[in-house]
Amino acid sequence: MIPIFWFIPILSRNWKNKKFPGNLSKKQTHSISTQVLQELVNTLTKKFGKTWKEANEVVIESGKNNKVFSNESKTISDACLIAEKYQYSFYDSLIISSALSCNCKTLFSEDLQNGQVIEDNLKIVNPFL
Repeated sequence: MIPIFWFIPILSRNWKNKKFPGNLSKKQTHSISTQVLQELVNTLTKKFGKTWKEANEVVIESGKNNKVFSNESKTISDACLIAEKYQYSFYDSLIISSALSCNCKTLFSEDLQNGQVIEDNLKIVNPFL
């Protein structure tokens, strides 16, 4: 199985208009960072008006369907190097660093540069293109 990393598509500004390719999830091992889950909860409650209970249900479901990765000091340090090298924001670099720490080969995100390969190991893919 090829490990992949999710930057949750529901964070998209236009997520209601997107059709997520369902066949992506069947043949890979999925990982998600606690940072992404935190951003997801904030977006669901602040932007989409979901209740805390609804947001919690999404977090629980995400935890069941993905390997949850907690950032460590090395992940944060590596994110600083990634931000400097690739000119991403610190928080985007932290997501990239987390994916690399999980030995993922693909990072699904519509917010990062589609097709870019990070550290000769991690390919960023926009699943909506």
